[in-house]
Amino acid sequence: MAALTQKENYLRIGYGKMPEWVPNWNMGMFPGGVALMVSPSILGPAGPGPQVEPGQTPPREWVDQWGVPYVANEETGFAGLPKPGAFLLKDVTEWEKVVKAPKYPDEFFTADWEAMAKKDLEKIDRTQTNVLAMAGFMPFQQVIAFMGFTEGLCALMEEPEAVKDMLNYIADYYVPICERVVEYYKPDIVYLLDDTASKDYPFFSVEVYRDIFKPIYKRLTQKAVDRGIPLQFHNCGCCEEFVPDMIDLGVHFWDPAQTKNDLLGIKEKYGKNFAVCGGFDFVPPADREATEEEVREYVRGVIDKYAPGGGYAFCGGILGKAGDMELNMKLNGWVQDEVTKYGGAFYK
Repeated sequence: MAALTQKENYLRIGYGKMPEWVPNWNMGMFPGGVALMVSPSILGPAGPGPQVEPGQTPPREWVDQWGVPYVANEETGFAGLPKPGAFLLKDVTEWEKVVKAPKYPDEFFTADWEAMAKKDLEKIDRTQTNVLAMAGFMPFQQVIAFMGFTEGLCALMEEPEAVKDMLNYIADYYVPICERVVEYYKPDIVYLLDDTASKDYPFFSVEVYRDIFKPIYKRLTQKAVDRGIPLQFHNCGCCEEFVPDMIDLGVHFWDPAQTKNDLLGIKEKYGKNFAVCGGFDFVPPADREATEEEVREYVRGVIDKYAPGGGYAFCGGILGKAGDMELNMKLNGWVQDEVTKYGGAFYK
């Protein structure tokens, strides 16, 4: 019997089956990933930030398609953050004056989507690699991008109906895109992203989650769920309170599943039908570089703890010294190599 491909091995944990080895969900950040993200070429470059060639430093400031100004620096690893003090929206009840949906390309509704999908996917070997499609936008993070944390969190409590109206307006823009991607690109997994929790606690209650955000997630993913396409949810922080609702939405995979959550308890409660992708929260020593053996030992400990019984994928990386790309690549090279070696033989 032929061995499973990386694609098949990863999908198994989403359907409650035992993998042959510990899958490695590295979010496409390192070679050997199990999935690649696709975006319709008709929309231009994906993502909120400027597109740069490998090795280039991105601009430190830019504006996304919704008009939100972003900044980046070495301390953020050049990841964009909404520019402090430059938030667009002060009063959420006045969102219609500020929030304007981008214009679709002129040929959006008349394009040959079948031919475009074929061209966009031609460099991906779908027998080996999962095709991911992002489910539109990140509703909570979009509120914060427009308003900042203080005003955004206050808006959730004081003006929930206005927040819902704004998010549904934004969803109106993304739903037609999501539906066409599901129809023509036929992704293996649809990817939801929305960081709704800090390290220790969610930013809001389960009631707020169900009232404001869950209906938006459902709008963005309904076409995929109707087609039987599994969802994966990227949600950082201590967000385990939301797991039952994630499962209700049709989520099969959850990353990065950080250790402030009761990951073993979640595995015990939901079994192999809900894949936990994570458990890796290695923090390098502050006064020296981490050693290779420290890193490899930590990886093995994570796999020993969470991989037994299946329903698990490794997911994690190390954020080393800001701006030291050579060091970060070295540290994460050890991580990826140990996952491949130790995780590859774990179930044997």
